[in-house]
Amino acid sequence: MTSPAALKPNPYFPIAQLQCETDTGIDTIPLALEQSFPSWQTSIPERYTKMDAEELSRRIRGARATLGDKVVILGHHYQREDIIQFADDRGDSFALAQYAASHPEAPYIVFCGVHFMAEAADILAAPHQQVILPNIEAGCSMADMANDADVNQAWRELGELYGGTDDIIPVTYMNSAASLKAFCGRNGGVVCTSSNAAKVLEWAFERGKRVFFFPDQHLGRNTGASMGIPLDEMVLWNWRRPAGSLGGASEEDLLRARIILWQGHCSVHQRFSLTQIEDARAKYPGVQIVVHPECRYEVVQAADANGSTAYIAKYVANAAPGSIIGIGTEINLVARLAKENPDKTIFCLDPVVCPCSTMYRVHPAYLAWVMESLVDGVVVNQIKVPDEVRKDARVALERMLALK
Repeated sequence: MTSPAALKPNPYFPIAQLQCETDTGIDTIPLALEQSFPSWQTSIPERYTKMDAEELSRRIRGARATLGDKVVILGHHYQREDIIQFADDRGDSFALAQYAASHPEAPYIVFCGVHFMAEAADILAAPHQQVILPNIEAGCSMADMANDADVNQAWRELGELYGGTDDIIPVTYMNSAASLKAFCGRNGGVVCTSSNAAKVLEWAFERGKRVFFFPDQHLGRNTGASMGIPLDEMVLWNWRRPAGSLGGASEEDLLRARIILWQGHCSVHQRFSLTQIEDARAKYPGVQIVVHPECRYEVVQAADANGSTAYIAKYVANAAPGSIIGIGTEINLVARLAKENPDKTIFCLDPVVCPCSTMYRVHPAYLAWVMESLVDGVVVNQIKVPDEVRKDARVALERMLALK
């Protein structure tokens, strides 16, 4: 752990405007009353938009009872409680995709998460299985920061600078589109998660001189630093800069770099700050601070521990009774951990109640709609990865699987 006072935000890694999806808390209200509903999937039948949490829960249970083993419901850690209560399994994105793939007896997989997660489930699922995303507008702002055109342009420029790309291994975070997983599959690269990023980077450095890491700069930087790679051997590629500008980096920096980091981030995890950690330590002497590696470098360095959502959950579960733990991750998970560990004081470092804005879009009204549609024999919101993308994306995913 490094003293917060010794750390200062790096001026080269500016913080984007930070916004919170809701100021109404995380309790479920009728979909029609959600202030952001007009920007979500509005094609849902109107009757569902007016139902309260109790009626929606009753309808979902009824549909689930009718469908039985025909459906598997998956819930990401960041989903609200009114979704998680129906999940056959909860976890991080890749663990849930693996769970779905291990249950081929269910023809329907309802993935209560975001778009890239449903894509991963479809890539790994059996041919007869159909993957459904309750709200088709549930995307990921981080994943949206890296698209095919920008990544391919960067790849071409890096190839021109280095005289080829044979020594560059592309690594995409799980939080990316299937097309970028396919890009890695075609170019000798691999997928990583927040729990295995170090192992994946070790694999990559055995095969190349440099790693091209996208879309989350913070996971890449924190993982590289944990492996002993100096910060000056990691360079940031700003995809917003014009083509031909080397992402705003100098040739000198790129020639020295071992890791080229894409300038992407998670809007929730970038909210956490050194000030929040300092305030927590002042208020609770002896507090333990655990954060997600999608947080900024100086925040991770100031924490007592960092790791994936699964790591954080295990960290809390294994802490001694009476422990006080400040957590730097999404509020729904923190609230659930506090409820499940009443013998400990668990709190979110961010005093603002701010859920993941895209996970938050999976309102129970959408789950009720897709489940009752299945009862009627209708599949809505199916996520289907094109065969040509699926093939290469699966290569990158299987390379990762082989490391476990």
